[in-house]
Amino acid sequence: MCGTKSKVCDMRALILVGGYGTRLRPLTLSRPKPLVEFANKPMLLHQIEALVEAGVTQVVLGVSYRAEQMEQELSEEAKKLGVSLVFSHESEPLGTAGPLALAKDILTASDEPFFVLNSDIICDFPFKDLMAFHKSHGKEGTIVVTKVEEPSKYGVVVYDETGSIQNFIEKPQEFVSNKINAGIYILNPTVLRRIQLRPTSIEKEVFPGMAQDGELYAFELQGFWMDVGQPKDFLTGSILKLLFLVLNWFCRHSGNTNISMIREKGVCA
Repeated sequence: MCGTKSKVCDMRALILVGGYGTRLRPLTLSRPKPLVEFANKPMLLHQIEALVEAGVTQVVLGVSYRAEQMEQELSEEAKKLGVSLVFSHESEPLGTAGPLALAKDILTASDEPFFVLNSDIICDFPFKDLMAFHKSHGKEGTIVVTKVEEPSKYGVVVYDETGSIQNFIEKPQEFVSNKINAGIYILNPTVLRRIQLRPTSIEKEVFPGMAQDGELYAFELQGFWMDVGQPKDFLTGSILKLLFLVLNWFCRHSGNTNISMIREKGVCA
């Protein structure tokens, strides 16, 4: 059944891969950031595989920098996974919302919601649970949020007990929330009415209006999360990913789900 936790049918996704990867140099001097090897495969492939596992059949890549190299290397992987890859070429950097407008015809081809991801995010992608939550509240959009230890370094998301987002506060000096935008969204096609084809920030120019209209909810991520866009975070993220794989293997083979370390990591509960 379409839209249930066990199956997401005829779904689309857009991954934002148009950046130059300057923060991750020197790893990006010869390869675009999405193709840098992370835990033995290109970073982008982790996301695409998770989307396919959730039932996504078409993935749009908003590309500009080294687009031809990405097309060459990813097309063969897409065939193996049985997913359609569409390369949406930006003639100028369009920010984090403009690429949605550029791919409007694809994203609005059905009434089904679509996923949007930043390309340098690594976590245990909870796409099926995210879809179920999004369907349950029935509003226009859902942002995945994750807990951080030092919220004053980030823009935080403030929401009520139902998950309805009330406000976004940039680098708060007093504690108001320890949840930040994790760079993963699910949006209804109607959100495209809010976005014009120009350089636009979805975080600063689209989401605040949605929240004000009561159309935006927060989904809390369990387990590890990392923005691996800088070398030190790339190394930390690699360790977290490998730890997750080890603990996940332990969960499957031991049957013991009451170990405190595993619970803290959010792997199997």
